[in-house]
Amino acid sequence: MIISSINPTSYAGMYKVIPKEGTSFFVRPEYLPGINFDLIDKDVEYNDSQTEIFLDAGLACVVELKAVAYLARCEQSRFGLNRKLTEKGFEKKYIMMALDLLESKNYLSDFRFSTAWLHSRKINHYEGRSRLLSELMSRGISKEISNQALDEFFEENDEMEICKKACEKLVKKGKTDEKLIAAMMQAGFSYKMIKLVLEK
Repeated sequence: MIISSINPTSYAGMYKVIPKEGTSFFVRPEYLPGINFDLIDKDVEYNDSQTEIFLDAGLACVVELKAVAYLARCEQSRFGLNRKLTEKGFEKKYIMMALDLLESKNYLSDFRFSTAWLHSRKINHYEGRSRLLSELMSRGISKEISNQALDEFFEENDEMEICKKACEKLVKKGKTDEKLIAAMMQAGFSYKMIKLVLEK
């Protein structure tokens, strides 16, 4: 491959490559292992293995731009974004390249996703820590990050108050005695907390 021109784009850190033959594509230095980006110049001929690196970088950029489009709509978890990109038919190799880069730049954050999800979830659900932990982990969030997000969430939201509201909602639905306790435990509240709320 011989490059006709390589120029920066409006998307930070991404460059447009126009080869002398074939269609143009995008690259970024992080996707070009083994190639000194500062030495890339027009009219230089690259061998087959180097050309393959350039083409891999181009495919990684395609995945990155699609991932960024999803992130522009709302926070995403790495697990969820990986699934969406896989469903779009992108190869795992390029998905991993793109997601690693987005994480390194903090555009993609499981902690930020968890925080956003918890605040969205509380609008229509009254749930305790254990249930919320289970829900986050089912979305591919590690236990460590889930617990960090929950620690922050419960600094701002009183779990006892949430438990009280859950109890009131379940009582309105006709739950009493053992069925009420079972439903509240299923919602993620500890037996000790449930007893305290019921006593009050």
